[in-house]
Amino acid sequence: MSRLFRTGVTRLVEGVGKFQKAVFGTQESLFKKLSAGQAPGVLFITCSDSRINPNLLTQTDPGDLFILRNAGNIIPAHGGPANGEAATIEYALAQLKVHDIVVCGHSQCGAVAGLLNPGSLTNLPAVSSWLEHSRGIREQVEAVAATLAPAARLNMAVECNVLRQVEHLRTHPAVMKAISEGQVRIHAWVYHFENGTVVAHDPVNNKFISLNDAYHVTWKIPPVKSSSSHIEQI
Repeated sequence: MSRLFRTGVTRLVEGVGKFQKAVFGTQESLFKKLSAGQAPGVLFITCSDSRINPNLLTQTDPGDLFILRNAGNIIPAHGGPANGEAATIEYALAQLKVHDIVVCGHSQCGAVAGLLNPGSLTNLPAVSSWLEHSRGIREQVEAVAATLAPAARLNMAVECNVLRQVEHLRTHPAVMKAISEGQVRIHAWVYHFENGTVVAHDPVNNKFISLNDAYHVTWKIPPVKSSSSHIEQI
């Protein structure tokens, strides 16, 4: 066992100890409530990237989000081999009755960068095969943004990929049923972790805009003295 591996696991073990001593005791009633079952309101689909923490980003508690993560926040279209993404989506809608689904991409996504530069995936055959679910993104971006700087092209590709996955999401029977019954809303987001901003797709104007503009809300950061870590909506 390598020294690096031992160090990494030791950090996790120490973190569990801190959680048990400093966190669990202060929220024991929440965890007792969760032991009776879960009722999350949102299915949150995002990338496996270690820089993304859905609960931290949305300031939600355990039990609030049903989370699906994979490389590139990809959702295979319905009709292929059985997969974990389809099972998670089906369970979220048919069993948990979530009323919102958020597909959230992020800046500097390595999976999307691989779409733009297939040569970088030579030694990653499984990743290359997985990214076939986003086939055509590179050509779509190059058709309109070939002269943009690499960072801008990547950002456009991230947005295109999120919208592609939303298209795939809508092919799943559970999603189609929930949409037809008016039971679920689908949202396309991109999180820019380097500056903390999140943009959402505006289907009317077909562009990504700030969350404030997309949902017509104003956000107020709670005062420092507040014991709550949540962002309040006014």
